[in-house]
Amino acid sequence: MSEPANARAAALPHLRDKRFAKGDPIPLPLTMAAIYHTPGDATGFDQYGRFSNPTWDAVEHMLAHLEDAPCVAFPSGMAAICSVFFGLLKAGDRILLPADGYHTTRALADRFLKPFGVTYDMRPTSTFLDDGFDGYRLAFVETPANPGLDICDIAAVADAAHKAGALLAVDNTTMTPFGQRPLDHGADIVVAADTKAPNGHSDVLFGHVASRNADIIAAVTGWREISGSIPGPFEAWLVHRGLETLDVRFDRMCSSADVIARRLKGHGAISGLRFPGLESDPSHNLARAQMERFGFLISFELASEEKAEDFINNCALMQAATSFGGVHTSAERRSKRGDAVSAGFVRLSVGCEPVEELWKAIEASLDKISG
Repeated sequence: MSEPANARAAALPHLRDKRFAKGDPIPLPLTMAAIYHTPGDATGFDQYGRFSNPTWDAVEHMLAHLEDAPCVAFPSGMAAICSVFFGLLKAGDRILLPADGYHTTRALADRFLKPFGVTYDMRPTSTFLDDGFDGYRLAFVETPANPGLDICDIAAVADAAHKAGALLAVDNTTMTPFGQRPLDHGADIVVAADTKAPNGHSDVLFGHVASRNADIIAAVTGWREISGSIPGPFEAWLVHRGLETLDVRFDRMCSSADVIARRLKGHGAISGLRFPGLESDPSHNLARAQMERFGFLISFELASEEKAEDFINNCALMQAATSFGGVHTSAERRSKRGDAVSAGFVRLSVGCEPVEELWKAIEASLDKISG
């Protein structure tokens, strides 16, 4: 990683140090409280569990450090996305969504925004700049897109959106702030599912919104308070613990993914391989320009649904699971989740296993379906 990213990583476990008094616990205490002692004027103090919690504060402090922007925590990535849509949009607004991004975002727009009078259009991530942004209140992009891993130029999209009077929100779930910081490239809003690599242990749902615009932060915070879309303190404590090791896990996962992607390229069972770190990938040059690392996700196609299922289920060091970013390597045949991909399309999330052992298991499973 770059020197600034290394500096952020080094400071991350020590953010609470300046507040320590002698005898304070160094690990973050877990505050399980719905109410607080608030005699008299309680302005500036914790008052009620729907408004604030010290454990949330600590996680938001860590996320703000990584994003270099104020952050608001939510109980899932979709809750974070909801806060942007419902906190900032009104009837008559029009938004632009990625046609190839996470399908639940499109479902949210269709089932719940449209009845409230918010219309939406869709474009593929790789051509998100085409046709401009006139008439849009908000452009929402996911880059790299999940699951196909196409990329768009965040800075160019931000510039064009702003000239048209639109805000740009970027779903950065696949990259984390150690892999990419969209706000640095001109985005107004970052949303992310910290369920994935930031927590890293596949045992909690969590999300956040980051922005350097105070009005946006106020709007999503207000939505959280009024809607009750709040994270639980125990979940926040788990994410705080996960963030302390994100740098180490992310480095291992990205490095291993690079090794594995290059070896997959030469395997006869594989077609349609996508990984931004490969020089042959259509998005490689853009990825080099705007990403710190190339991530831990790889996508490819196998010859059939049956072969894809057999590859995943018979690999000794791979879990058949939706979601991604955990310490364990996982994979999923994404057409069964409704993505517009072939029946044999596989999204592979590389975990923290020793890379040579992991490759042996992947290769053995691929060889088996090739025989």
